[in-house]
Amino acid sequence: MGPATGPTGSVRPLMAPRSDGTTVIATNRQARRDFEILDSWEAGIVLRGSEVKSLRESKVQLADSYARLIDEEVWVMGIHITPYSHASAYLAPDATRDRKLLLHRHQIDLIRDRLARERLTLVPLSLSFKGGRVKLELGLGRGRQKADKRQAIAERDADMEARRAMARGGRGARHD
Repeated sequence: MGPATGPTGSVRPLMAPRSDGTTVIATNRQARRDFEILDSWEAGIVLRGSEVKSLRESKVQLADSYARLIDEEVWVMGIHITPYSHASAYLAPDATRDRKLLLHRHQIDLIRDRLARERLTLVPLSLSFKGGRVKLELGLGRGRQKADKRQAIAERDADMEARRAMARGGRGARHD
């Protein structure tokens, strides 16, 4: 599956860059629903060459992924990166292998302390390209109960309805 074509037949990228120069590859929407995200960090991720090519094709799934602190290093587990279609099957890395995250020592120490003290969870939130490098947004979250999820959905729906009402009111108003 290659790049999509626009109305004039021109090739347009599958991923649109944001205003800050990052291009989002994938997001973990389930994590934002199931966890209250208290803090987040941007981490580099150790990949093999063919994995980067697969990410450029957006062949990745973040669902059911999580991160752990093992021997003073942060590792992410469960990210499924489909092997690159044009790479040799002989050299293809395992699609769900554990991958090391690159963070500064003081960030790792802060994460370790908060995990131990507050009983929180490390959750991958999104994958993006920034300056040609793959970055993983890692969140520190507290699990939500079913009632908390319902309350968060109700608040989101109320905010959306308020924005719609403001937009409707703004369209019909006259500026005399």
